[in-house]
Amino acid sequence: MLKMQQINKIYRTELVETHALREFNLSVNEGEFVTVTGPSGSGKTTFLNIAGLLEEISQGQYFLDGVNVVGLNDKERSRLRNEKIGFIFQSFNLIPDLNLFENVDVPLRYRGFNAKERKRRIEQALEQVGLAARMKHLPAQLSGGQQQRVAIARALAGEPKFLLADEPTGNLDSLMARQVMELLKNINKQGTTIVMVTHDAALARCGQRNIQIVDGQVCDFSLYDKNPQASAFENPQTAASTTTTAASIA
Repeated sequence: MLKMQQINKIYRTELVETHALREFNLSVNEGEFVTVTGPSGSGKTTFLNIAGLLEEISQGQYFLDGVNVVGLNDKERSRLRNEKIGFIFQSFNLIPDLNLFENVDVPLRYRGFNAKERKRRIEQALEQVGLAARMKHLPAQLSGGQQQRVAIARALAGEPKFLLADEPTGNLDSLMARQVMELLKNINKQGTTIVMVTHDAALARCGQRNIQIVDGQVCDFSLYDKNPQASAFENPQTAASTTTTAASIA
């Protein structure tokens, strides 16, 4: 689904050259749930922006679902991004004056779907996140966790193969965060590939694999035993005891 080889990302000004990613290598298989951790300034956001085709790389190769994105023009990148990728952010980015149905509808209108197809996708996505009965509510009438579920529905309505989540529980309390994570795990079980950036060690263990980025490079990854009887988010100490560190990146 995602393959990055020898990625370098350099930001230049007249006086300063900053290497955000250095010889960055990573593969994510279709259907995986991968979490990404690392200290502030390590390159997590740059990685996410490149993965989401929001920034171009300085050097290297990036294949998204078998397509080499290096050299694509803006129109081609936008088309690929809209067709393949869904985004979930820490801030819900809902439009306060639009109800749930209309919020989920906004990106679909930009993609040019007809009214019947948009309605099908919107109702299906809101049903998937458990909010079909509230589609006429405004965002202010919902809890924080429910608003994040609307944001997830907005991403799902595009029927992406690949979800990028940037601290999706960062503005939620622990109960709401647990509900959102269970929803993401269920979405992954249905076949959607997910890459999630988080600072929370317990949330990181909710994925099948944890990538650690330090100084713009992948420095380690851990594989977690996916015991269906135990949630890593609910019992991080148990999950931690099942981790193994691999010697190299697949």
